[in-house]
Amino acid sequence: MSPVPNPGPLGHIKVLDLCQARAGPTAVRILADLGAQVIQITRPAEGGVDASFPNFDRENLHRNKRSVFLDLQTDAGRQVLYRLVADADVVTENFRAAVKYRLKIDYDTLKKVNPRIVMGSISGFGQDGPYADRPGVDQIAQGLGGLMSITGPPGGGPWRVGIAISDLCSGMFLAHGIMAALIEREYSGEGQWVHTSLLEAQIAMLDFQATRWLIGHEVPPQAGNDHPTGFPTGVFPAADGIINIAATGDHQWRAFLKVIHAEELDEDTRFKTARARALNREELRGIVEEKTQHFTVDALIQAMNEAGVPCGPILSIDQVFANPQVKHLGMAQTVHSPRYGDLDLVRAPMRLSRTSTSLRRPAPAPGEHTKEVLGEYGYSEAELRQLEDAGVIAPKARQDVAR
Repeated sequence: MSPVPNPGPLGHIKVLDLCQARAGPTAVRILADLGAQVIQITRPAEGGVDASFPNFDRENLHRNKRSVFLDLQTDAGRQVLYRLVADADVVTENFRAAVKYRLKIDYDTLKKVNPRIVMGSISGFGQDGPYADRPGVDQIAQGLGGLMSITGPPGGGPWRVGIAISDLCSGMFLAHGIMAALIEREYSGEGQWVHTSLLEAQIAMLDFQATRWLIGHEVPPQAGNDHPTGFPTGVFPAADGIINIAATGDHQWRAFLKVIHAEELDEDTRFKTARARALNREELRGIVEEKTQHFTVDALIQAMNEAGVPCGPILSIDQVFANPQVKHLGMAQTVHSPRYGDLDLVRAPMRLSRTSTSLRRPAPAPGEHTKEVLGEYGYSEAELRQLEDAGVIAPKARQDVAR
């Protein structure tokens, strides 16, 4: 018997999560936060697929899930999985491209068990092609996908972005693709295979920087904290700190000049148009910085925003969560963990007017719900003991995953 659907918009959707590391779990976290009933499959021999991560990172990645130990390298383990697949809507995995075929959990195999199954896969570089069998991680995708070449100060050499952006974006794209496949299934009656990769996601996120090359045949350079094609949009000094200002377009440019008492610059031919300001940014920067440093951070932020010019502080992470707007939005939500007590986690960033996207449960200990879940799928106590004796499922959930 399946559990009662969750209160979220995907509460009727059942997901089997075979993902490891960060990209795949990010996709499943989105589905779980939207209410999907997620069963995480972990391998008994490894004590949970995320043993290399800090425990608190597991709480972030795997909230709103239940966990089952299952050894998919055994035929008996695969038979258990197939039984779960028969009643599931989605299966997710992010093994290297060839691994799913070796384990006999590829889409062609699973759709024979359940023709309505939607399979979501993330790989490093794609499911086929010359790099298909390479191991892929975020930093490699950042470099191969061009991001590091446009990040950091001019002439500073390649810079890594401070988050695992190709992991996170590939996870978001996969979640979107899975939801699209579920919608399509409503009228076709058939599932399908949805897949993306760290490399594809990273290139997609280049957005207008990629277009500069594809259409304009311009190789984008590093621009540091400046906007790559517009100025003044960047970081500027104040009397007591630094701030972000984004004076884009002629209207905001004139409002910006009025705030800093430099209206005469609007008649300067070097800065008359947006393109001219971008081409002469270094000359303009010196003039602007001399003006902004006579204002305090708070005074500039208030004056710029009142004038309709986007402007804001540059905060450390602790300052972010102390910020009044962030606190008003409730971006930190509390969930109770039996291992760590009350934990604050970043909530799902979208809200729906009628259905929940809130945190419902903490991340499970690896294998914590093995007997509970398999019991719901009709396994008797005798069958569970037999699976334990065969090493297919772990005898108990581990509570001491290493930090």
